[in-house]
Amino acid sequence: MLLTSFSDITYQLLEGFLVTFKIFFYSLIFSLPLGLIVTFGSMSKFKPLKVLIRGFIWIIRGTPLMLQVIVVFYGPGLWFNYPIKSRLIAVIIAFVINYACYFSEIYRSGIESISEGQKEAGQVLGMRKSQIFFQIIFPQVLKRIIPPISNEVMTLVKDTSLARVIALSEVIMIAQETVRMEGILWPLFYTGVFYLIFNGLLTIIFAKLEKKLDYYRG
Repeated sequence: MLLTSFSDITYQLLEGFLVTFKIFFYSLIFSLPLGLIVTFGSMSKFKPLKVLIRGFIWIIRGTPLMLQVIVVFYGPGLWFNYPIKSRLIAVIIAFVINYACYFSEIYRSGIESISEGQKEAGQVLGMRKSQIFFQIIFPQVLKRIIPPISNEVMTLVKDTSLARVIALSEVIMIAQETVRMEGILWPLFYTGVFYLIFNGLLTIIFAKLEKKLDYYRG
């Protein structure tokens, strides 16, 4: 039975957008903290760890995310005979690894932009390294990295469409199937509305967040 009703097509696209949102949400909440951990590794004074982490970041940033999704989904089954059964989980794993590496470089640039004098001042006051980082360094870093982080987050929204490479039915894939079955083109453009609204909301959220962090400017 062909879908001809606007409401039916909208419902199908909303189901696909729910999958898109899941990819976005889980990728973001896991990649942000993981990126900070990766940053600590890439800035480690233990040179073998530093070289290993930076080499891994170079590989991830230098290869297409689409390829990484394919490797994560098919790799375990081909190499270890232990296939990943959930396409959604495979996509989220690939996205988390990819974006954690990008976020780690943003974190690193923010941390390195803070003067050594502030760290030394914390040490003079008898603060532990963890206290210096989370109470003095990180709040200032957070203010400085909000713009590049927001750009990456909005890119993540659009990158979710790459999930279709392993036949995960996100919103773009459903739109393409509708176009093929119905012989109409508007559902494909209709998906642009979902992305525009989503990114518009994110723009507002990040603008408010950046405004709240203005007091770190001094």
